[in-house]
Amino acid sequence: MVLTVVKPIFAEAASNLVNTISNYSGTVLFKKEHWVVDAKSLLGVLALALQPGQEVEVTSDEGEEVFEAILALGVFEKKI
Repeated sequence: MVLTVVKPIFAEAASNLVNTISNYSGTVLFKKEHWVVDAKSLLGVLALALQPGQEVEVTSDEGEEVFEAILALGVFEKKI
């Protein structure tokens, strides 16, 4: 699923994102350009330096639940 960043993802937002995703046992990956990081890694998420308007591809073996949880945080919107 491709998501667009709505709000910059720095310390607090990144921490909330990682904590939310860590509630799921499966693998969740974020891909931005040539970077692919584990979405459960705070340093990985911060390294992406996600800014409004940028797109990130999210893959998961958890199903739709994890995508809904990520969207509920309000920092991403689903790309149409």
